[in-house]
Amino acid sequence: MAARPLPEYLVRRYQGWRATTYAENAAWYRHLAEQGQHPRAMIVSCCDSRVHVTSIFGADSGEFFIHRNIANLIPPFTPDGDHHGTSAAIEYAVRALRVAHLIVLGHSGCGGVRGCYDMYEGRAPELLERTSFIGRWMAILRPGWEALPQGGEAERLRALEKMAVTVSVGNLLTFPFVREAVEAGRLTLHALWNDIGEGSLQSWDEGRGWQAV
Repeated sequence: MAARPLPEYLVRRYQGWRATTYAENAAWYRHLAEQGQHPRAMIVSCCDSRVHVTSIFGADSGEFFIHRNIANLIPPFTPDGDHHGTSAAIEYAVRALRVAHLIVLGHSGCGGVRGCYDMYEGRAPELLERTSFIGRWMAILRPGWEALPQGGEAERLRALEKMAVTVSVGNLLTFPFVREAVEAGRLTLHALWNDIGEGSLQSWDEGRGWQAV
């Protein structure tokens, strides 16, 4: 077995959390443990370590059901019996937890989106290989890359970051149980994009486009 003990700095951080945050809120944590989770929203965000969803929204434990993956992508509904971690998380959130809101959160400077851009611009042929997990995953965003407007690279990359969100929200509606919940008024879908450096948040509106929150 290759697993090793935690680095000492993580041990110290855990012990500090246990002695302060947990000790001061022990009753709440026990309540969560005994009553289970009842989050009002699911958030699909990027694995990027700079994207800190709970900090952005000031959320406590138990508020959000969070799923993270490369470039916050959601694939189309594909019931092929294969391994689909993101689709499984969505199914659980909608069918079992019955969340009221499903949020896709993109961000500035996304490395996954950059990889997709470079792959289809011919700069990263290794990502086109069938053995590249990243390349195959980022192929979900190909429709967004194909729809990019002409312009400078920085503008096109930012547009593709936002398309990673809107393409994903569109793909959500290919899931029958998601579409059913939306049409029944039990679930609302939201598309957000976070500028990390500015600390700003934009929301996509079908009629008005991207608007500051």
